[in-house]
Amino acid sequence: MARQVRSILPSYASCIYIRQPAPLGLGHAVLCARPAVGDEPFFVHLADDLIDAEVPCLKQMAQTYLSRNASVLGVEEVPKKDTDKYGIVETEAGEGPVSRIKGIVEKPKPEVARSTLAVVGRYVLAPGIFAELERIGQGAGGEIQLTDGIARLLQREAVYAHRFAGRRYDCGNKLGYLQATVELSIKHPVLGKDFRSYLKRIAATLDD
Repeated sequence: MARQVRSILPSYASCIYIRQPAPLGLGHAVLCARPAVGDEPFFVHLADDLIDAEVPCLKQMAQTYLSRNASVLGVEEVPKKDTDKYGIVETEAGEGPVSRIKGIVEKPKPEVARSTLAVVGRYVLAPGIFAELERIGQGAGGEIQLTDGIARLLQREAVYAHRFAGRRYDCGNKLGYLQATVELSIKHPVLGKDFRSYLKRIAATLDD
């Protein structure tokens, strides 16, 4: 088990930790990483969105970045009533999982949302985003919004939406966290069989 934990970080990689000095928004958090990232494309991975996929979501998006040479946002369809919980993108018409983004709005009300395609915590961003985040400064609530920076980036270069293959669990939501715990536990190669049996015993004792 110790070897398994140690193998999570490849021998060729190192970790750098940068503390965001104040809660000034996701865009500010990304901007804080600029000294470590430099002039390179980079991932933004929000841990409260857990995605279970046969091909890891970020790997899918990295392939899209390499083929399009442009920023990529991980997206999925959400219910119309939930658009005010997400950044919502409007894309050009087309088939397949990847489409060019025409516009992006942070948490629009359902009655004004231009689509139901939501950004769900996975980004591959070109380094040009840093300059846009610096220019916009603090917005509503005194925060620097990553969505606002991406909206500005759209005016200068292409940004794509990638409808990833996989199941997302919203672990920032209590029910979503419980669902992820149960469903991934069932799939566990060692504990899954016993845990499934346990759930069946519990389910038999529950009323409708």
